[in-house]
Amino acid sequence: MARPIVAFLTDFGSSDHYAGAMKGVVLGVCPDVTLVDIAHDLPAHDVMAGALELAACYRFFPAGTIFLVVVDPGVGSARRGLAVDTGDYRFVAPDNGVLSVVLAEAPPKKVVELTDRKYARPTVSRTFEGRDRFAPAAGWLAKGLALASLGRAVSDYHRLELPPPVATADDLTGEVRRIDRFGNAITNIDRRSFDKFAQEHAVQITVGPHVVDRVVATYDEARGIETCALFGSTDHLEIAVPGGSAAARLGLTRGAAVSVRRVP
Repeated sequence: MARPIVAFLTDFGSSDHYAGAMKGVVLGVCPDVTLVDIAHDLPAHDVMAGALELAACYRFFPAGTIFLVVVDPGVGSARRGLAVDTGDYRFVAPDNGVLSVVLAEAPPKKVVELTDRKYARPTVSRTFEGRDRFAPAAGWLAKGLALASLGRAVSDYHRLELPPPVATADDLTGEVRRIDRFGNAITNIDRRSFDKFAQEHAVQITVGPHVVDRVVATYDEARGIETCALFGSTDHLEIAVPGGSAAARLGLTRGAAVSVRRVP
């Protein structure tokens, strides 16, 4: 039988004890577990960043993986803690929208609120529920506990606003959703929407006030070009500067408007 996997995604960074403490709690509940770090250096308190990073990677894990996702600016407040089963995967996270993208792609089969205190630490810190409430829940799931045992079922959960790209007769519009560590500006325009709109026409892309004339297949293909566009590993259109940072060079941040127009 395969060892259970718990994958961690947080904004805790790597210079403090927070991520390590959560791992210790999971191991205390289920010693026979494989722990995987997705990332811990998300921008602090950035729930949208957590939602997007999780969505970019979860499907590449083995079925049965438990994802412990803690980006939690509302820690200690009345916001709920959730455990979610999508069939292939389970997730433990605060109810603040950090699971929005995943649950839009993989509708949940069961969602429960973490209400049963038997499956939390005896004392729950108002400032570190990741250690005292979420990590124990993930550990118990890894140990084989049924998700329904963690608390009462809920039918609603918080969703972030994630508008899709919009196509008209004249253009396809979207926005920059995230900036990766290389400075690539990744948009919400997926390849299918782009291909349907472009219909093999040449296109001109505008991001903020900047015009990008060339769509390439690889970063290397664009060497010597100031800016380019391509479809990255998540199959979404991104703006890049070969060997540099598009975000820095073009002054791009999340929410920057992106427009695709056919060239006559």
